[in-house]
Amino acid sequence: MIHYHGGPITPETCAIRAWKGRHAFVSWAHPVQLKLAASVCQSFALDNGAFSLWKSGTEVDWDKYYGWSEEWLAHPACDWAIIPDVIDGSESENDDLAAQWPHGHRGVPVWHLNESVERLERLADQWPRVALGSAAEYDVSSPSKCLDRLADCLPAITKNGLLKTKLHGLRMLNPAITQLVPLSSADSTNVARNIGIDQAWKGSYQPATKEGRVDVLIDRIESFPTPHMMLSPVPLYQESLFN
Repeated sequence: MIHYHGGPITPETCAIRAWKGRHAFVSWAHPVQLKLAASVCQSFALDNGAFSLWKSGTEVDWDKYYGWSEEWLAHPACDWAIIPDVIDGSESENDDLAAQWPHGHRGVPVWHLNESVERLERLADQWPRVALGSAAEYDVSSPSKCLDRLADCLPAITKNGLLKTKLHGLRMLNPAITQLVPLSSADSTNVARNIGIDQAWKGSYQPATKEGRVDVLIDRIESFPTPHMMLSPVPLYQESLFN
């Protein structure tokens, strides 16, 4: 599985530490470190920023995102871009945005976990990769509910024990999820958010620097294997650093 670490990550020495030789996930809502990521990482993917823009109440002009993503999709290290979606929108609204996407299969549509299984099946038949977006009661901040929903839905896009399409987990780099869900890739801003929370790093063996904290977090995040099919039961992990 590809682990995409989201930014911005500050200070930039920590961004370099996190992305050098690894994979970056850069949001259109916060693109300040995109050139840095592209210069040091193995590969990077583009996020449409819908979640951040929705939380801030910012009005969105998707034509600008189309132009921005077209420019960066031409970069040899750029894997793909998340297709625009409407947070808390209807399925028809999100289907319309997927149909308007101008860059073909370099885009990845989002299936929100509170949407119908029928829409997931359609997307799996039409696209080589589908992003799983947590929503409402299935938010990744409650991994058990998210996992229960995926366990109910993923059989619909499974044939002979394997998925019909690749899956990307949005905000899903929690080992409690990645160790049980057959994801091809996932992202989160865990490193960016948690290296600066001093009270979370206590004890005799705490890293001496924020760069050291990067190493600890990434080692834990990337140390768990990903299955080829949905597994159970849910292992019990300390979730505080992965929400």
